[in-house]
Amino acid sequence: MGHPPTGPSTSPSPQTRFDESFCALLPRLYRRAVMLAGSRSWAEDAVHEAYLKLAARPQRFLDHPEPYAYAFTAVLNVVRDTHRRERRQVLVDDVDLPGAAGGADRGRQGAVGPVVAAAWDGGVERSDAEMEAVRLLRRLSSRQAGVVVLVDLDGYTIDQAARILKVHRGTAARHRARALEKLRSLLSGTQGERADGSGKEPGHEA
Repeated sequence: MGHPPTGPSTSPSPQTRFDESFCALLPRLYRRAVMLAGSRSWAEDAVHEAYLKLAARPQRFLDHPEPYAYAFTAVLNVVRDTHRRERRQVLVDDVDLPGAAGGADRGRQGAVGPVVAAAWDGGVERSDAEMEAVRLLRRLSSRQAGVVVLVDLDGYTIDQAARILKVHRGTAARHRARALEKLRSLLSGTQGERADGSGKEPGHEA
């Protein structure tokens, strides 16, 4: 009886396991990135750049007890650093609506190069309520938005969110309190405009 052939191990490499694990998180990461970045192209850039950063040390990602939280933090850091680097503030009206004519982001230069529209929808084509959430979150700082996403959308506690973001619990709680206060103010203003009938500011009647 012959001996079985010997050769390299068939177990997947850390890089392969990293790619598989990261890809499994992509739909969720893309949805959160759109909320943080405010547009599809910026979200694609942020997730791609976060992937490159994490892929440089795949074992850290694989060993982390909360891979999604680890990846989310990387995306949040990319968004925050990009805003600081470019000193660019996206207005609420600049948020891309699914199916909008003309493709406002077509050809935009992203953080890691020219943006090429991808086939994924990342959950962007959701209800008007979710698009409203994107608009509102864009009015917050990156850190405030990050805490709100983790606690109020992903279901983490304040303590968990603080550990994920590597800040003190009190800091995370203050960020969330200020964020919710601002969101309530923005919502009150939006509801007031709708109650006015046309949403126009006073003095702008046709």
